[in-house]
Amino acid sequence: MSLLDHETQPLEQWREGVMTLMRVSALVRSAQLCIFEQFCDPGLGAPLHLHAVEEVLEVMEGEAEITLRGESLTLRANQSIVIPAGARHGFRNIGRGILKVRATLASPIFEASYDDRAEQSRRWIP
Repeated sequence: MSLLDHETQPLEQWREGVMTLMRVSALVRSAQLCIFEQFCDPGLGAPLHLHAVEEVLEVMEGEAEITLRGESLTLRANQSIVIPAGARHGFRNIGRGILKVRATLASPIFEASYDDRAEQSRRWIP
């Protein structure tokens, strides 16, 4: 049995104004899940991208505009959305404070392909 102490895990800057805390992944020997939190400044979030696996995106604090397959939806604290594998999606903070979201992916390794060529495809592995 392994205890995960999230207080000791480091924050990473994934892009300007977006900090990420990788809570569960292959790094801690997860075999099927990747769970991370992001803290986004107003107006910022994640540009349009896709994953090969299903994702659940939950707003923990603040207010987010989620775009999924070209449609937009506003999510507030304690609301989430299931994003099908291969579906283009993104989100941005539409509130005045920090947006805190938690993402759960059905893979222990984070991998994303972005529509914006300026944004590098990301593969997070330990």
